[in-house]
Amino acid sequence: MSTLYEELKDMLGKEQGVALATLVHGPERVGAKLLVFADTSSHGTLGLPQLDAMVVADAEQAIWHGDAQTHMYTIETQSFEVFIEGFAPPPTLIIVGAGHIAIPLTTFAKTLNYRVVVVDARAAFATPERFPHADELIVAWPDEVLEKMDLNPSTSVAVLTHDSKFDEPSLKMVLSRRVGYVGAIGSRKTSQQRAERLRRQGVTNEQLLRIHGPIGLNIGATSPEEMALAIMTEIVATRHGKVSSSLQDWQNK
Repeated sequence: MSTLYEELKDMLGKEQGVALATLVHGPERVGAKLLVFADTSSHGTLGLPQLDAMVVADAEQAIWHGDAQTHMYTIETQSFEVFIEGFAPPPTLIIVGAGHIAIPLTTFAKTLNYRVVVVDARAAFATPERFPHADELIVAWPDEVLEKMDLNPSTSVAVLTHDSKFDEPSLKMVLSRRVGYVGAIGSRKTSQQRAERLRRQGVTNEQLLRIHGPIGLNIGATSPEEMALAIMTEIVATRHGKVSSSLQDWQNK
């Protein structure tokens, strides 16, 4: 097995995002391969530096979507077809706030094969007895924990604290990173007021539009279990490109 395939095997074993690009049609070097990592670094070559650079951009997107398809490229008068297969890391859900909704949300997420991390500074809430299904339970200030975590497009973050001293620092931290989903609990009025406070703290309008708030699809949920279902449904829909930020659709909530 070549070094390239050994690297691919190693990345998959570590559950790290990676993409493999193979030249399937071109004037020469058909079968050449390029391994692209999540940080857009790469190993190997398809034969031309210009082609490698073009492929890296598409391969980086394929990593987070888990896509596998052929892409067409043209350099001067030459045409190339490159098959790009992306391998996304397992999805992770980080729940900020160990309240009553977080318990069924953890169960739903685990059923859907998400790795679940629950973070809360309140030790009385963040207990193994309340969250037996969580992969990791962290008792600490959420924003400090989030700052040290590997947050990427396969990461979803649900902020369920109902407390501005927890949720606003957490949202500021998460919005500075490239995560796949950000949701925050609260009514439309609460979400709007929180957005204004975050804007005054330097959060941009573009970043604010990434927040799904009020969190969850509008399914008429009333119980913690129904609310958790609405949240998980929105996370899955967002992951598959089926729903936009809730902040853009307040009028529909």
